[in-house]
Amino acid sequence: MIEKRTPGARSGLVHSLVTLALLAAGCGGTESPSAEFKDGSSLATAASHRHKKVCATAAPGHLRCHSLVRVNDVTGDVQPFVTPAGFGPADLASAYTLPASGGAGITIAIVDAMDNPNAESDLATYRSQFGLPPCTTANGCFRKVNQNGAASPLPASDVGWGQEIALDLDMASAICPSCKILLVEASSPTIGNLGTAVNTAVALGANVVSNSYGGGESSTDPSTTSQFYNHPGVLITASSGDSGFGVEYPAAATTVLAVGGTHLVRDASARGWTETAWSGAGSGCSAVETKPAWQHDTGCARRTVADASAVADPNTGVAVFDSFGPAGQTGWLVFGGTSVAAPVVASVFALTGHASATPQYPYANSSQFFDAVGGSNGTCSPSYLCTAVSGYDGPTGIGSPNGAAMSAGTPPPANDFSISASPSSLSIVAGNSATSTISTATTSGSAQTVSLSASATPAGVSASISPASVTSGGSATLTVSTTTAAAAGTFTLTITGTAPSGSHTTSVSVTITAPAGCATTTQLFANPGFESGNTGWTSTPAVIDGTTNGSAPRTGTFKAWLDGYGTTHTDDLYQNVTIPAGACSATLSFWLKITTAETTTTTAFDKLTVTVRNTAGTVLATLATYSNLNKSSVYLQKTFDLTSFKGQTVRIQFHGTEDVSLQTSFFIDDTSLTVTQ
Repeated sequence: MIEKRTPGARSGLVHSLVTLALLAAGCGGTESPSAEFKDGSSLATAASHRHKKVCATAAPGHLRCHSLVRVNDVTGDVQPFVTPAGFGPADLASAYTLPASGGAGITIAIVDAMDNPNAESDLATYRSQFGLPPCTTANGCFRKVNQNGAASPLPASDVGWGQEIALDLDMASAICPSCKILLVEASSPTIGNLGTAVNTAVALGANVVSNSYGGGESSTDPSTTSQFYNHPGVLITASSGDSGFGVEYPAAATTVLAVGGTHLVRDASARGWTETAWSGAGSGCSAVETKPAWQHDTGCARRTVADASAVADPNTGVAVFDSFGPAGQTGWLVFGGTSVAAPVVASVFALTGHASATPQYPYANSSQFFDAVGGSNGTCSPSYLCTAVSGYDGPTGIGSPNGAAMSAGTPPPANDFSISASPSSLSIVAGNSATSTISTATTSGSAQTVSLSASATPAGVSASISPASVTSGGSATLTVSTTTAAAAGTFTLTITGTAPSGSHTTSVSVTITAPAGCATTTQLFANPGFESGNTGWTSTPAVIDGTTNGSAPRTGTFKAWLDGYGTTHTDDLYQNVTIPAGACSATLSFWLKITTAETTTTTAFDKLTVTVRNTAGTVLATLATYSNLNKSSVYLQKTFDLTSFKGQTVRIQFHGTEDVSLQTSFFIDDTSLTVTQ
């Protein structure tokens, strides 16, 4: 019979089918030699047992789950055991020295494709069998949604992916009984749908996300990583594969903790367990992903897989309960594959308070992992990429998690970052541009996505940052561009980085100088502020108003007032000027305030059009059109570059039109047309 543990007392949980005996050396595990299939046949204690892949070979553009299920050694058929066989929660707790408590309030997300309609009821059977506290929809511990986060409609059911789901849910339960579980089911096993499910899991509050699937690499993987698998502050694990030496995606993503596989057996060591590389674990060099700064092995110029590992060999597999499958093939099964390892490792991180860790964590904390030595998954050069050696290797990474050491370790510090600019000062001749590198760094905790923005710039100056967001530790390029109309002088540009942890700023001093020979600025407008009434201006019949009627002037005592009658009406205000042929720049500026009684937010009834015309009135350029939709309670400055009209005598004209509906008034003040020579 099975001895159940009492909830919360991990030391009381003993996995046994009967009195369990060690398997032969090379096989390991704690399965009973007399464990029986439902047809009465027994499980042999040979060093190797037959098994098969749960998910069929993936169609082009699709991914496959990485589960392997034990089959009858004689018939090759999936035959469930009468009672649990394979490692149970107590075995895994012992092997990975897990603390007796932890994980309360933490959510483990399981991302798989298709639907297992029996997922919750099978989970209840597993947890009841091993004395784990219930995890149900009713008590808020379990939740199942589609890839968009809705409870329905769920994807079509699938036996293979259904068994993968059962395995993943049971492993999360075995490792972290107090954690909540979120199952997100993708509509189909494409990278787009599975990636969308990952994004949904994070959006719904998952602290760690486990992915037990993979496929071949693609040149588009880096962009796919950015779109779906880059969630700073949320640990994402992915199984490395179950076909031996070779790299699969998304395990190869640099933002993902790639989980390899081990052969786990009991022994007489102080730990009580030994792990070697499992022959089916994926490993090797990525063909497309860049080498992260935290990987220092020399055998791969690009990303090396894996980072960490856990039990995966189906010969030393785990107990799983699954009732969704063909008749006669449901019940207690034994599973292997790195599909076991991925949720095991994710759940250990959740249990020990390291849910926000990054893939760098094992490399920076190698003493918190059990080193696996021995075993291989193929032939390669250099050999550490396919053979477990002391220290880092491909099949097992840094090793398997030591829960006690991870729990005793210092909790991850709060996330924070810094931002800086180099150079921090720019000198630009008007009409040119300059760049500065905006660098970010993770100063504590985990990397975050940092959004970058620049403060407002003076007329004739623009600032852009590319890319607009980076992962802390990355950099972007600030480009400051100027037109020939940009005024000489110095201003400070503030660059702000914003992340979930907060915001930080850095400054760039920008000095703009006039082009050689262009140091003199001349005002071309007569009476630019209307302080001399109509002098210099032609108004037909626009009003040069010296009172506060309608609106006070921006400065002084006069402003120009176009329209404002609430009837069909047209006003014009213009002045002819000659822009010198030798001008370096010509800049038109004016201040505009628009008041209106119109209440619509969609229809432009009344308009002000600003044009450049020849002296005969022919339009050469329309600079801007404003309407009642642009109403403002204050004067706003408008600026335009007219350098292209140098050597010409032009008319700067403000043309206001109003219809029979409610009134709109256009107030203009402090006009300016300056040239530098």
